Amino acid sequence: MKMLPLFSLSILFLKASCVISWLAGKCLFYSDVKEVPFAPNCAGKTNIAECHHVTDIKEDLRGLPSNLLNLCVHMEEGCHGLRPMQLVIGNNATLGQGLNFHIKSKNVTVEDCNSSLLTSVVTLKINAAYMKCGNEFIGKYVKSVVNLEFESMFSDNIGDLVVINQLVHLQTLKLENIDLTKQPNLAIMFRNLTKLQTLMLTNCRMFFLDGSLTKDLKALTGLLLMPKDNINILQNLVEHLTSLKYLQFRGLGLYCNCDNAWLVSWAKDNRKVQVAMFSPFMKELQCLTDNGIDHLNFVDYSKNCSFDIEFVFFTSTSAFLCIFIIVVLSYKFAGQYIAPIYHIASGWFREALHVTSKHQYRYDVFVSYSSKDEHWVIEELLPNLERRGPPFLRLCLHSRDFQLGQDIVENITDSIYASRRTLCLVSRNYLGSNWCSLEMQLATYRLQVEHRDILILVFLEAIPSRLLSSHHRLARLVKTRTYLDWPQDLEMHEAFWDRLWCKLSSNKTN
Repeated sequence: MKMLPLFSLSILFLKASCVISWLAGKCLFYSDVKEVPFAPNCAGKTNIAECHHVTDIKEDLRGLPSNLLNLCVHMEEGCHGLRPMQLVIGNNATLGQGLNFHIKSKNVTVEDCNSSLLTSVVTLKINAAYMKCGNEFIGKYVKSVVNLEFESMFSDNIGDLVVINQLVHLQTLKLENIDLTKQPNLAIMFRNLTKLQTLMLTNCRMFFLDGSLTKDLKALTGLLLMPKDNINILQNLVEHLTSLKYLQFRGLGLYCNCDNAWLVSWAKDNRKVQVAMFSPFMKELQCLTDNGIDHLNFVDYSKNCSFDIEFVFFTSTSAFLCIFIIVVLSYKFAGQYIAPIYHIASGWFREALHVTSKHQYRYDVFVSYSSKDEHWVIEELLPNLERRGPPFLRLCLHSRDFQLGQDIVENITDSIYASRRTLCLVSRNYLGSNWCSLEMQLATYRLQVEHRDILILVFLEAIPSRLLSSHHRLARLVKTRTYLDWPQDLEMHEAFWDRLWCKLSSNKTN
């Protein structure tokens, strides 16, 4: 039996117990083992100069017994805290059964990523800022894993966690202390996880939760959500969770938005899912207002959302049908009845997080407009904004810049977050377009989260207040933000373009 070097009495004790477990074919435990000359443990030192020997740890895991069930590699805390670790696994570690692997360190880099040891892992618990092989998250190489726990430290170097959607055998997933807003592929991170039964997102930073995250989670029975900051939770989050039995919220904080109002009545009225809310309880739940400072009781706030647009449409169409039937019977009209057709705008669309570095955008402006107004965009907007400079503005137009073959909602979301600002060209055509309504919704979500001057309104024509009242987002923006009107007087066009160009080109650094 090959023994690893021992360096201190405490390690000798752990190693001794480990040898006994190894012989029993149960467990192998490494703790603070380092392939450097012996130096006394500095955990208790008060003089920082005495801790100079604390460096990265290199662990060699080659030559493990084939009947190993549990492998624990822990780096104990010293005077500098947890230490980074490099794992050398090798290709000669062949295990005949599933392995439970628990690793704890400051951060971990792995060599020999295609080792049979990693492919035999069924339970992986990571307590480290990141665990990577090369530049990729280690999850890509543990294809047989059933239970995965990853407790990070809000590191910016964890890699793209989208590889989680390749772990098709996954049944339990726990992510903790992770900034999911910096994951560019968050919308598809949980795709293909049709066997996942338990999902825990603990102390993770998210802007919103919607149905794009849960689309393939048909087998999910338990969901724990403990967001780090305030979020929006759209109703389609639970639409795909047909097997859900337990939903638990901890430390939940919402934005004061009617899109979140469904949660109160749903938690109270549904009989299939057991909903628990702690710290705060439902009656104590707070929401953050648009000013980003004040908080309101969310249960009281949601009562103001009870008479929404769907209810107004329902009552008005019901009244119309009654009148229509009376008129038809009165004139003894015989034949087919023409039923009124109405469309209720849906507010629950998937929104993809877009993460960009500071001052690095593909576009300066995303232009939200109706295709019926495209002639104005081509003849007026482009010559006066995109062809004027320096600095020259880069505009994003859906007819020109959207990615071919990509989902329209994803195109819209990606383009909005890839642009420094959003310019909405409001007209009667704009108000009648469902796609324009979606673009306005996503732009206001971003405005609400980032609290920056990123949304600009231009009215191409006069819109009566009665038409604006049915578009509550736009009506609220008109009351709270300065906007521009397209002048009908030709002499005022130059001043209009000067003012708009100066605004859009401000703070432009690339």
